[in-house]
Amino acid sequence: MKHPFPARPGSGRRVVAAAAGLLVASALTAVATGAQAASSTTSELACVAPGHSQAPAHISGVVHAVRPHCQAHTTSDAAIGAPPLLFHGGPMMDTARTGALVVTPIYWNPAGYPIDSGYKSVINQYLSGIAADSGKHTNVFSTLTEYSGSNGTIRYKVSFGQPISDTDALPTSSCTVATNDTTKIYADGSGYSACVDDDQLIAETNHVVGSHGLPVDLAHIYVLFLPKHVESCFVGGSTTNGSNACTINHHKSAAYCAYHSMAPNGTVYANMPYPIYGSNTGYTCSSEFDLGATEAPNGNPDADTEVSPTSHEIMEATTDPDTETGWYDRLGYENGDECAYVFGQVQGTQGALYNQVVNGHHYLTQEEFSNRDFASTGLGCLPYE
Repeated sequence: MKHPFPARPGSGRRVVAAAAGLLVASALTAVATGAQAASSTTSELACVAPGHSQAPAHISGVVHAVRPHCQAHTTSDAAIGAPPLLFHGGPMMDTARTGALVVTPIYWNPAGYPIDSGYKSVINQYLSGIAADSGKHTNVFSTLTEYSGSNGTIRYKVSFGQPISDTDALPTSSCTVATNDTTKIYADGSGYSACVDDDQLIAETNHVVGSHGLPVDLAHIYVLFLPKHVESCFVGGSTTNGSNACTINHHKSAAYCAYHSMAPNGTVYANMPYPIYGSNTGYTCSSEFDLGATEAPNGNPDADTEVSPTSHEIMEATTDPDTETGWYDRLGYENGDECAYVFGQVQGTQGALYNQVVNGHHYLTQEEFSNRDFASTGLGCLPYE
């Protein structure tokens, strides 16, 4: 079973979220403008800076309420899926039996496709901070500790693996970049010039892991960051095919911002395409339609945007590493999906709003789902537990 982390479709466009037999990963999908009018909700609502209204968010066909300026917020917000999360019998990551979860970022930056050092720096700072704050109840990772599997209870003990710069050339594109996707994808007006599919991502991840002599087990996740201008699709072939699922483009295949999965050999990995916001497509991976801007508390809009889907995918992999036997609800929503683009209470100034302080640094990430809170309040999305 595969289920993407939902994209935000605009008017007349819907997320390709569950094509039978297609999806090969649990993915964070993008969000688009022009969503239908949102219905009312009884959840606590987040504050935003004065003078900035919030647009409705439409996630995988589920509309949650517009969040007006500075309504009361207490401890949790409403989930967008069909909670509670249900256990399907399998093992977890980060238990006493697996050992601490080692998160290793791999930056695939071949010649012609550089990844800026500032981008890497913010992401590495976040991941090392999550490791440094292990065991604390001060960020979203603390919500993991209520979930157990066949191999014990998740502990929130994270270790930051040595970042890897992967300069291998991109493989020959198996998915064909459509002509009108070569421009107007990113905020600067540029677009894609290459495309990789999931099999190619798995092959490259396993090559890097093997060449560095790294372990393949439930104590390790390899987070593969793609460079700008590289599209990603679940399968090869046309990116204009509505039965495929790809990163943000101008076609019906536009679906996700990231995903996690387990390779046939057991490698747990996450695919993290370069983030898209301010796009002519009307889709985004950022907070721009919820908080009125693409927030960058670390001064790097690309990296600051990428932090939230990175958090989302690592947490989903921890509770559902094989995307089959872990925790997800009756619709297939995992813990991250339940709270996608739900940011809760924010602080700071517009353009640099944040809701997490991790090892002394500010970040904006979505909240994460708690079965325990949902049972108590009927809401479930928390900034920490």
